[in-house]
Amino acid sequence: MNSIFPTLVYALCFLTSLACALLLGRGYRKTGARLLLWSAVCFVFLALNNFVVVLDMLVYPQVDFRMLRNGLAAAGVLTLIYGFVMDEEGLR
Repeated sequence: MNSIFPTLVYALCFLTSLACALLLGRGYRKTGARLLLWSAVCFVFLALNNFVVVLDMLVYPQVDFRMLRNGLAAAGVLTLIYGFVMDEEGLR
């Protein structure tokens, strides 16, 4: 019974990140606001990060996916920072 709660939390984190990415992507398609695109890409990386957390903690607990998880999280944050800079400077 105790092991179902971490599984539920990891799955909900993944689904929430994926839903955010989809909603931001839909908003970008409607408005064309580039910041929505960069935010959607960021949340795609965060959703992938959460999926790897599920793999790391539940499916393959004997394998250490820490570097992959950190890399995906960093890619998401760096993508968003890049988007902020490009929008501020008016560059594409």
